[in-house]
Amino acid sequence: MERFETRVNRKGTSSVKWDLTKTIFGEEEVLPMWVADMDFLPPQEVIDSLKSRLEHGIFGYTFASDTTAEAVKGWMKKRHDWEIHTKWLTYSPGVVPAIATAIQALTDPGDKVLVQSPVYTPFFSMVEENDRVIENCQLVYENGHYSIDFAAFEQSLASGVKLFLLCNPHNPGGRVWTKEELTKIGELCHKHDVFILSDEIHSDLVYQPHVHIPLATIDEKYAQRTITCVAPSKTFNLAGLQASAMIIPNVKIREKIAKIHKQQGFFSLSTFGIKGMEAAYNHGEEWLENLLSYLKENINIVNEFITEQLPSVKVVDPHGTYLIWIDCKELGLNDEELKKALLQKGKLALEPGTKYGAGGEGFVRMNIACPRDTLLEGLERLKTALS
Repeated sequence: MERFETRVNRKGTSSVKWDLTKTIFGEEEVLPMWVADMDFLPPQEVIDSLKSRLEHGIFGYTFASDTTAEAVKGWMKKRHDWEIHTKWLTYSPGVVPAIATAIQALTDPGDKVLVQSPVYTPFFSMVEENDRVIENCQLVYENGHYSIDFAAFEQSLASGVKLFLLCNPHNPGGRVWTKEELTKIGELCHKHDVFILSDEIHSDLVYQPHVHIPLATIDEKYAQRTITCVAPSKTFNLAGLQASAMIIPNVKIREKIAKIHKQQGFFSLSTFGIKGMEAAYNHGEEWLENLLSYLKENINIVNEFITEQLPSVKVVDPHGTYLIWIDCKELGLNDEELKKALLQKGKLALEPGTKYGAGGEGFVRMNIACPRDTLLEGLERLKTALS
């Protein structure tokens, strides 16, 4: 666990998390626990692989070869019991570009795309930036738990929706959707002939007894209308390498995605994205198991601290991800007052819940993927801000 206790100074590395606090929050001297990357060193095997490639010294055009595909396939089989075929795989610089590509490939301007707020902000922006229309079916929040109103969900699908963006595990709520829920989603999308983009970027970061199930594994008819997006970026803290994979069993959908990639001028991942992905998926499992143990203890600390020190604040206990969704509504502060208290009193930068759409009001999102002393400092600042 020593690797996760090491504090690495990230300032001056063009880190969005650490170097843009003044730009984004208007405050420089705040503790950043907002954007979803970790303050942990990745597996040593990843660093060694990148060093070895660096020492070779020539960085000409590269391509994701069968070696890359085998790494992705091996990981999906080992971690998610999913036997995928090489031909199903294509790549993208990230899951957000993959979402944009899917929207462009599977819908036309003016078409409706279904989302479930509160949800990851690019779900909204990628729809709107591509001149499509957001159809929002807000998740139901009761007793600290999120669920889907399937009657409302079907009503939305029936309104002319062409594509549904699924977030599993859910960001920011941390829900890992069950097989029963995913089956209902799949059946309703099949019934109404709606494509599915399943963002499963947090799928490796799930805590027992919860289990991540790729929607496409439940039934072949769901697989034939689904693009599944995965990446080593959240799992192994490799977002800056910009490498993700799209798993697409349907050949016609693959052809549509390939056409959009050609139009974008995208042909391959970077040299270091390829090497990082291969090393992480081939050699990162032991590191991940240790990470999950460390993160689970961090979550327990957050739960205990807030229960004892801030009884009016409620934690939505995550099934997965390293993101804590915190319900502050009982404090009686509006979102601007909440933001001001955090930044000016607590000197703490968290994500405001309003970023995640309807239902996010009165919440904040805290990233707990950091060394324990940083976490404890962040919790003390939270107490200072909200007491």
